[in-house]
Amino acid sequence: MTTPHRLLLVNGPNLNLLGTREPGIYGSSTLADVEALATATAAARGFELRAVQSNHEGVLLDAIHDARRDCAGIVINPGGLTHTSVVLRDALAGVALPVAEVHISDVKAREQFRHHSYVADIAIVHVVGEGVQGYATAIDRLIAVITGQADG
Repeated sequence: MTTPHRLLLVNGPNLNLLGTREPGIYGSSTLADVEALATATAAARGFELRAVQSNHEGVLLDAIHDARRDCAGIVINPGGLTHTSVVLRDALAGVALPVAEVHISDVKAREQFRHHSYVADIAIVHVVGEGVQGYATAIDRLIAVITGQADG
């Protein structure tokens, strides 16, 4: 079986508010801007992209589970679930796909509770604090791992 040339982009709670939520931290780009950048970045490397954003953890878990069928990897910005969700971590581990974790802000330079990520030990790519452009970086790095051009 050949590896599908598709990635799942997962954006967690409150990321639907990009562009209006705390622009001093997250910038003025919207979620639509993020998805357009991610789609274009993946396409430039010959990959399709399916995007999901939800404020409901179960919707994100279902999308991650479904990715087993037709995706080669997952790019995720879990939002606040980064620091709280063992079940999200377990879903990512359970599907056994390569994962890139991305955060718009530098979470290590923010409040102490943001310093721990339940996703960190599952992800093979970590991009933090590059703003929205970090999504493109994460996609490029993840595709390099998937295609054997880089180690995870």
